[in-house]
Amino acid sequence: MDMALVGRIEELRRLSVPALKVKYREVFGEETKSSHKQYLFRRIAWQLQAQLEGGLSKRALGRAARIADDSDLRIGGPKGFWSWPDQARTTSPRPLSEIHRDGRLPQSGTLLTRRHQGREVVVKVLDEGFEYQSQHYRSLSAIAFEVTGTRWNGLLFFGLTERRRG
Repeated sequence: MDMALVGRIEELRRLSVPALKVKYREVFGEETKSSHKQYLFRRIAWQLQAQLEGGLSKRALGRAARIADDSDLRIGGPKGFWSWPDQARTTSPRPLSEIHRDGRLPQSGTLLTRRHQGREVVVKVLDEGFEYQSQHYRSLSAIAFEVTGTRWNGLLFFGLTERRRG
């Protein structure tokens, strides 16, 4: 890569968002609506490189256009997205029987135990969440954090799963 281009790209890294917007207007000849610094930096850097070394080939541009034509684009928002506040809510909370429960968790009422730094940690599994020291927690990870002071995978901490080896 041309060292002058590398220098110009390094200068871009130090620019603020307003300065990147000005640079975007210089390079592309149009305003940008984005204020995302990383996006602006990458677009400008790519365009500068494309101007110096050439952009995508016609074949690559054609392939990208074909992929875009074949994609399934959502033309409407998700269900209920366009509802107004004064309309009555038509959905109700799912009953407990329909709520997905992690298959690695034991049945409600089971006591999970773990020794940590010489003390016994006992957690009761509930229908929704867990109980530790008479307090309700939504996750085992929150309890593991409470016990250790560091972030843990709760299932791993209580021995309900094993660490995956890469």
